[in-house]
Amino acid sequence: MNPNFDEIGKEFVKQYYSAFDNIGTRPNVVSFYNAETSLMTFEGKQLQGAQAIMEKFSSLGFKTITRIITAVDPQPMFDGGIVISVIGRLQCDEDPPHAFSQVFVLKPLNTSFVLQHDIFRLGIHDTA
Repeated sequence: MNPNFDEIGKEFVKQYYSAFDNIGTRPNVVSFYNAETSLMTFEGKQLQGAQAIMEKFSSLGFKTITRIITAVDPQPMFDGGIVISVIGRLQCDEDPPHAFSQVFVLKPLNTSFVLQHDIFRLGIHDTA
């Protein structure tokens, strides 16, 4: 297990959201994903590969995003990877703010990591 899992996980979250939340650097998020094997579940939709994931991000249509991170909880994995749970609130453009949760799984690759799994959900519940 990676003894630096906490520091690596928290730094990854900072870098990822810093790139994603800025429309000018959002395309750079592609570098976190593997071209073929990265998997993402976005609001229940399954995606595989960096290109499909980035196409989904491009289709979202919002320009600005404001995010408040409530908690970042990294855990080491026995294969050297790191699983990271994130909860918080986000607001896109003029939409109302919503709670969100995201889970990342980083897998070791040479001297770095690749974002192998990514699961994102807004905390919207049908109360009717």
